[in-house]
This record gives sequence, C-alpha cells and structure tokens, in this order.
Amino acid sequence: MTAAPLRLVRVLPAAPEEVFDAWTDPESLARWMCPGSVLRSIVEADPRRGGRFRIVMKGPDCDHEHHGEYLVVERPRRLVFTWISAATGGRSTTVTVELRPEAPGRTELTLVHEGLADEDAAASHRSGWSDILAKLEAEVARKA
Repeated sequence: MTAAPLRLVRVLPAAPEEVFDAWTDPESLARWMCPGSVLRSIVEADPRRGGRFRIVMKGPDCDHEHHGEYLVVERPRRLVFTWISAATGGRSTTVTVELRPEAPGRTELTLVHEGLADEDAAASHRSGWSDILAKLEAEVARKA
C-alpha cells in the first residue's frame, strides 16, 4: 500500500515564469536542490516532454542520485516528472509542481509527490522537499 500523496504549498517572492525557470535550468537547480546536509548537487536536465534529468546530491558521507523523466512541461504553470532514487526504493514516483500567480511578483507553488511506498518514505520526502523549497525561495528572492 502506498502512502497518501505528499502535498506542500509555498508562496514565493517571484513571478511564475521565474520560478518555473528555476525548476528547469540545471545551473539554478544545482544551487537549491540541496536538502539537509547535502553540500552541492550536480544536475543534468533536458526539460521537455520525454526529456530526462539526473541529480546527484553530494553529501558529506555519500552521494544521493535521483533521476526521472519530464512528463508535462507547461511554462509557466505546470511541471510533472517521475522521481526515482534509493529513497523511493528504485520505484518510479511522480512529482507535480503547479505555479499560480498570487500577487504581482509572487507565486503560489504547490508540490505533490505521489507513489511513495509508505509513511516513512513520505515523511523523509516531506523533510527533503521542505528544505529544497526553502532554498528555492532564497534562490528566487536573491534573483529578484
């Protein structure tokens, strides 16, 4: 039995186009896709429908590799991709990022991660995505 979908909502200090671009630019992703003790990430991304990505999160003791395929790329409002890693047990899970203008220069981001194996995996990913979204917020604020 899989865990209930994980859902996180944040309001970010940037327009939807800027937030979307942060999700699809490998250099930008490398700066903020660093949860917890991850020191830096190495990112390869081909952000088009059917394109693939690979993210290697470099931690102090080990590396964490994530990869997947872009399923939906609708700038500036929606990005859907598979997410596969050791933390998903090698299973393909699905992440949906939806962006909605909240006010001038502000975006409501909703991230939904589906298909996680159990509540432990969901709790681990909630923590990781929360850290990642905080770093994304700092990244788009820095650029604004």
